[in-house]
Amino acid sequence: MTETSERRADTAPRWSIAIHGGAGSMRPETMDAAAQAAHEAGLRAALDAGRAVLATGGAALDAVGAAVAVLEDDPLFNAGRGSVFTYNGINELDAAVMDGTTRQAGAVAGVTHVRNPVRLARAVMEQSPHVLLAGAGAEEFAREQAIELVDPDWFATEERWRQLQELKAKKLGWFDDGLKYGTVGAVACDSHGHVAAATSTGGLTGKRWNRIGDSPVIGAGTYADDRAGAVSCTGSGEQFIRAGVAHEICARMRLAGESAQGAADAVLAEVGAMRGVGGVIVVTPAGETVFAFTTPGMFRGRADHAGLYETGIFGMAGSKD
Repeated sequence: MTETSERRADTAPRWSIAIHGGAGSMRPETMDAAAQAAHEAGLRAALDAGRAVLATGGAALDAVGAAVAVLEDDPLFNAGRGSVFTYNGINELDAAVMDGTTRQAGAVAGVTHVRNPVRLARAVMEQSPHVLLAGAGAEEFAREQAIELVDPDWFATEERWRQLQELKAKKLGWFDDGLKYGTVGAVACDSHGHVAAATSTGGLTGKRWNRIGDSPVIGAGTYADDRAGAVSCTGSGEQFIRAGVAHEICARMRLAGESAQGAADAVLAEVGAMRGVGGVIVVTPAGETVFAFTTPGMFRGRADHAGLYETGIFGMAGSKD
């Protein structure tokens, strides 16, 4: 983990942000220095976008949206541009946002033309009576809301196409379940103590039948509640849905008084008992940020008002930081 964490006098508004770019099988021996540097640069760009909002007194909801949009536009991460392909060679995108102050939420699933699904998810929250829209209907709503649409070729990259062909050639199963859970997300606490979460993904390589994972499911992959905290998840979506991971972490913190780290570890252990793996990022209304993951690595970063600024990729399985 690279880190710059000199603490300065607490004269600025208190805020914090944490981001992730997916949990998975990343190890130092399989990821060269150039790839590490490129991914950390992408994480820093997202952190900078989010902290720029928070440092000027902006809202947590704006900060997480800004950070996730940067990651969606970065072809290195599995969200927006650079999303993985379905078995039929399509990029299907999902995203969600949630405001901890009101517990309003918005989500989209299976969109194929929306450049930044996280922005459409927020429009669903603020401009519709619904929480989750999918497919053609979600894109009709995007047009009505003047959300930027792109040709599907915008999302495609050669590396993601290669991964699909490799999966098909090796006949690896229903989809790529080899510890590659490329989702992106952000959680933040603003200077007013309000929290928010956002998550976006291209899903799993080779997925079929319009499969939808946990990312756009409120309470599974994304959740925010000012009474507890905000959570964004990355991992084996079916198990994260079954465990209601994001809500369960917040419920443990709010009702049982567990620490953010303790709640995150406990719920990931439940996921493990279901033979699932992945990771979470958590922020509390007090500004504490927490990482937990059960994969070899998780692209991650965090920053706060006091000067903490760090990014990381690798960690032993079960590492919390």
